[in-house]
Amino acid sequence: MIGGFQNITKIPELKKRIIFTLLMLVVYRLGCHIPTPGINGAALAAFFSARQGTLFGLFDMFSGGALKRMSVMALGIMPYISASIILELLAVVVPYLEKLKKEGEQGRKKITQYTRYGTVLLSMIQGFGIAIGLERMSGPGGAMVVPIGGWGFRVLTVITLTAGTAFLMWLGEQITERGIGNGISLIIFAGIVARFPVAVANTVRLIGTGELTPFFMALIVALMIAVVAFIVFIESGQRRIPVQYAKRVVGRKMYGGQSTHIPLKVNTAGVIPPIFASSIIMFPATIANFLNVKQIPWLQTVVNVLAPGHIFYVLIYVIFIVFFCYFYTAVHFNPVDVADNMKKYGGFIPGIRPGKNTAEYIDRVLTRITFTGAIYVSAVCVLPQFLIYRLNVPFYFGGTALLIVVGVAMDTSNQIESHMLTRHYEGFMKKGFAKVR
Repeated sequence: MIGGFQNITKIPELKKRIIFTLLMLVVYRLGCHIPTPGINGAALAAFFSARQGTLFGLFDMFSGGALKRMSVMALGIMPYISASIILELLAVVVPYLEKLKKEGEQGRKKITQYTRYGTVLLSMIQGFGIAIGLERMSGPGGAMVVPIGGWGFRVLTVITLTAGTAFLMWLGEQITERGIGNGISLIIFAGIVARFPVAVANTVRLIGTGELTPFFMALIVALMIAVVAFIVFIESGQRRIPVQYAKRVVGRKMYGGQSTHIPLKVNTAGVIPPIFASSIIMFPATIANFLNVKQIPWLQTVVNVLAPGHIFYVLIYVIFIVFFCYFYTAVHFNPVDVADNMKKYGGFIPGIRPGKNTAEYIDRVLTRITFTGAIYVSAVCVLPQFLIYRLNVPFYFGGTALLIVVGVAMDTSNQIESHMLTRHYEGFMKKGFAKVR
């Protein structure tokens, strides 16, 4: 592995890309500490510390702590992700967008342009909503989060937060184009990993005070390693459907006759299902923070039932994850289009008739592996509930954050290995994921 990392410095282009990526991530982390004008930071921090189990805690995780500080990048990259998902869903029902997706590079550029417009629009709407919400918030001691409100504060907040998200979007695109890895994913990755030193310091403090025994901590570390290995194993898992292309004679040349495969990932939907599921299930608790739930008995019951650690919370969470795994996979991967493209170029699955039968076969295989992927995602996301509320582990481990961190790390390492292997250098793992096995 050490020799593999030394090989990185021997490839000037790869070295420049990695340095550029690291510098851009440093710029992002610096931006997360620039506060939005007109905010009482102490009152805001007290407000967030009392609302960790709501949507505020979830969004703060994806913004890398910027929302809790209400920095210029408080919205994070979530508006961009939301705009991308909305456009993907609209492409299913809007013929114009569906046509753009099939136009290759020009269509992709047009969709990217629409995604940018959608990001700015969503940022303005969310920024205005946050400005209104901040004016009504107060800390546990009664101190107002916004000492001086009004339209001046609202307009300034909308402009600041929208500019921060637009800058992050540009930063992500620059990393993708001139750096290494997917820029948007790496920004989320950096925000989550930035909390790791604080978590380690808290764990050491708990061991020092005797609240956490070294033996129990060793068991948890072993479990962490096992879970990460399990995620790597599943995320790299594929169901390869063999495809044979018939031989064709064009003029004096013969084409086709090759054997290839369709790689179907076990977890096609990625981390989108747990993000959607968490957002929906945390919504009642978020609304309850702005209402006096004690005066509304039925709402109090709903909030208690959907509290993290409750059996109904876990059950509903798993149901939502399974549903969104199938829903997003159906939107993202169309077996009919795959079957039509194969038929157009003379490809077929051995033993399966081209056309409708091929589409049905691919759909049947995809449905089965999606079920496995949904169970896997559910297990990883439910793990924190079991550790925190059943074993009383005093720190967060697992869930959506772990899926994102491991997935982005694997994707980035694959790209680094690809750069090295194309220049005849050994990768930094002897059996790297980028190699043909």
